[in-house]
Amino acid sequence: MHSNSEQKLNRICPVCLETRKEEVLAKQELLLVRCQSCEMVFADQVPAQYADAFYNEVADSLYLSEEKLQSDYATVRFEREIKLLRHHLSSGRILDVGCSTGAFLYQVKKRWPKSYDILGTDICQPALAYAKRQQVSVVEESFLKCDFGESHFDAITFWAVLEHLLDPRLFLAKAASLLKPGGFCFILVPNFRSLATRLLGAKYRYIFPQHVNYFTSATLRKLVGTESNWKIVEEGSCHFNPMVIWQDRKNKGAAFVSDQERVKLLKATTSYKQNPLLAPIKWAYNFSEKCLGATNLADNIYIVLQKQNQ
Repeated sequence: MHSNSEQKLNRICPVCLETRKEEVLAKQELLLVRCQSCEMVFADQVPAQYADAFYNEVADSLYLSEEKLQSDYATVRFEREIKLLRHHLSSGRILDVGCSTGAFLYQVKKRWPKSYDILGTDICQPALAYAKRQQVSVVEESFLKCDFGESHFDAITFWAVLEHLLDPRLFLAKAASLLKPGGFCFILVPNFRSLATRLLGAKYRYIFPQHVNYFTSATLRKLVGTESNWKIVEEGSCHFNPMVIWQDRKNKGAAFVSDQERVKLLKATTSYKQNPLLAPIKWAYNFSEKCLGATNLADNIYIVLQKQNQ
């Protein structure tokens, strides 16, 4: 993955900024630690390139691979996220932070072209170039550095983004400054207390270097609590992929699963969801996901925040 000689960044707790920490899990060169104050789990040291250049380097092989694009642009790919959005906001201006190739915004625009004004932002230029070709409006700059002028948004989304950020507090603070009073912030991250994590431990494919933060419902709430303008209006657990558990259990040792393998499984899962002949299996799958979500054991956790009137 990465040589031991490359520059590493030493981290303090990304939630409460505490320096005291204890080791939780080691997986090759990745070391996860737990904050002794707030119990947030995070990567102790990360390659310096994760602060900026990394995602441009992997764009062609991962984000722009044919299998990844087909899966991301499939109608079933963002069904849970879109359902959340529609439940809280039927129209308005949306900013998708970490939009990648623009698939989420594309689906929103395609289904409700007159209801939403969409904009995405990311640092991965090849992925953004693809989004532009799909007529998705994007800003080619880091969210923290971008000047949106007088623009304010009705919703800002962080779908599978905060787990990648060295300082997620700064992102939430800026999101609060850009939202209109009463606007919504949607967050979805991997669940460190999911059934998959409990069964697989270090074998779990989503414990890997690009994920530098490992949230539970409790630590995600603590992160949100660092910004006083938020009110939590909904939270829960969703997504479940039993194929991940099946495949990762067979993995000898605790090797990192390659991008290509993860994309291959994503493609297979998407295909199964779209196959009408598998409707009975899909019903059983949905029931299992609902049960896991009710007990907070599904693969991801989400939280919906509303900015309070000042």
